[in-house]
Amino acid sequence: MCSKAITTRQARRTALRREPEPPIAVDLFCGCGAVTQGLKQAGFRVLSALDCDPVACETYATNHPDVHLVRDDIRAVEPLSLLPQGSLPAGGVDLLVVCAPCQPFSSQNRHRVGDERADLILQAPRFVAGLRPRLVFFENVPGLASPANHSQIRQLEAAFSAEGYTLGLPVRVDAADYAVPQRRMRCIMFAAAPGVPLPQLPQPITPEGARRTVRDALGDLPPLASGQATADPLHFARNHQEIALQRMRHIPKDGGSRFSLPPELELACHKGHKGHPDVYGRMGWGNVAPTLTTGCTDVTRGRFMHPRDDRAITLREAARLQSFPDEYSFVGCPAAIARQIGNAVPVQLAQVVACSAARTLSLLDQNQRSA
Repeated sequence: MCSKAITTRQARRTALRREPEPPIAVDLFCGCGAVTQGLKQAGFRVLSALDCDPVACETYATNHPDVHLVRDDIRAVEPLSLLPQGSLPAGGVDLLVVCAPCQPFSSQNRHRVGDERADLILQAPRFVAGLRPRLVFFENVPGLASPANHSQIRQLEAAFSAEGYTLGLPVRVDAADYAVPQRRMRCIMFAAAPGVPLPQLPQPITPEGARRTVRDALGDLPPLASGQATADPLHFARNHQEIALQRMRHIPKDGGSRFSLPPELELACHKGHKGHPDVYGRMGWGNVAPTLTTGCTDVTRGRFMHPRDDRAITLREAARLQSFPDEYSFVGCPAAIARQIGNAVPVQLAQVVACSAARTLSLLDQNQRSA
């Protein structure tokens, strides 16, 4: 009896010492997997993901083979069929991530009126009803919270309320405030199930004078001239035309712009035009990078020229500015990879948000155990 009692006490101590199971997440509109990477870095187990972009899905599957990936239009997918076994795991889903396409809400999109993708975000309540996550995390451009898109927000709020969920207010954040070496304004929203508090984002962890800079992110990479390559499959320079090289040679290093070009090298469409000041501009070593877009390796699409070299930034440099780890693999042609990188949520920002959600869930579980 004594021996059995000791064994039982030891088993209880072992159970008490056992690490808690990681929280479970589902990633909708997962793209190439940047949010999933951030979730994993924050300690989440990503159970399932969904996207309909075939090339982005190949990149996702390459980096996250452990995640059940559904390659389909979200409108054609039943919530429970998204799960590996077609049923909820024993502990339920802790976090549902909804990073719907941002183009319908972006002020940079001149054709956003009537864009049918604006309603994709309204698929979220259907998955909330089916998966019953404890928390929901939305990420999009700040335009989502603009008056022009109040209809979508009101519809979301009504649908979530019908399920007993609370939809928090949209919060505008700059990724540069959270150790991302890039100025990237985003809109973050949380929703919470009944009895679950809404997470709070931490105060900026990189104040203005301490932000990660372009030099911090790219300074150790080898210099490249136009057309040169390295053993790194992402660190190769575009082969620029001679007229483009002439323009770049006239643009001052470390932050210069096209306004330094002599008249004979100005593009015809730029003569007398002061708009689009970042086109043919260089990044500055001591600053954060500008917002990366799907054209982030094209100097005609923004301030995407290297601070020192006469060339556009490489795919490797773009990936670093989006805080992807160097071991992250990308599938597709250079244009497809640039599109995936430009469309991604910065991995570091996703990790910060995921950590906030994890802290909220952990504190809730601790309070429930001690009650």
